[in-house]
Amino acid sequence: HFFPFQLCQAITSTGIKKGELLLADVSTELKNNNITTNVKVDTKSTLFATVTVDEPAPGLKTIFSFIVPDQRSGKVELQYQHEYAGISTSIGLNANPLVNFSGVVGNNCVSVGTDLSFDTASGNFTKLNAGLNFTHSDLIASLTLNDKGDTLNASYYHIVSPLTNTAVGAELTHSFSSNENTLTIGTQHALDPLTTVKARLNNYGRASGLIQHEWRPKSLFTISGEVDTRAIEKSAKVGLALALKP
Repeated sequence: HFFPFQLCQAITSTGIKKGELLLADVSTELKNNNITTNVKVDTKSTLFATVTVDEPAPGLKTIFSFIVPDQRSGKVELQYQHEYAGISTSIGLNANPLVNFSGVVGNNCVSVGTDLSFDTASGNFTKLNAGLNFTHSDLIASLTLNDKGDTLNASYYHIVSPLTNTAVGAELTHSFSSNENTLTIGTQHALDPLTTVKARLNNYGRASGLIQHEWRPKSLFTISGEVDTRAIEKSAKVGLALALKP
């Protein structure tokens, strides 16, 4: 027998026990040329399925997903990537679908993008964001409009010394509905190739900082703290974090 395609399959399973409750799932992945099918079934008899068709046309990817028994979960997504543009759009497979669109156009220096969601049931936009970004060899500046035009955010990041990974940054947020401004400034510096310190302060007097050490490759130990300078005795917080990566 001759089969004009190659079929690859992988099966994985996970399990978590919380008290007397056991949560588990079984996942399988099937690949047939440029079509990949992922199916997962959990202990609640819920089935999650995703079918991805990679490049039915140059730069295009099609994704179809659904959850059983949720009849309203079906969704089709189209993704297109070009050297100077990227577009993603999706639509729900129901009577009153939610339509999503996001796209960005630009180059290594300047880019502009938008992120939209439209609810056909209510006839309203649930998400309406836009952004402009400028990138240079040692600085990044951006301007974004979020929360359906209610919040304007401007940020700036400048590398002062690449050798010590020293950088400064600032972020200004303005809310049109409350007419409030929030200004945050921050800095970072590498004490040595494995240890970095960071600090920031906003105009409301809230200060925070951390020191992070890479004690082994890709494994980090972090000590952080945060305090409200207007009420130091009540607001001081200290945290420890350990990240391990094989």
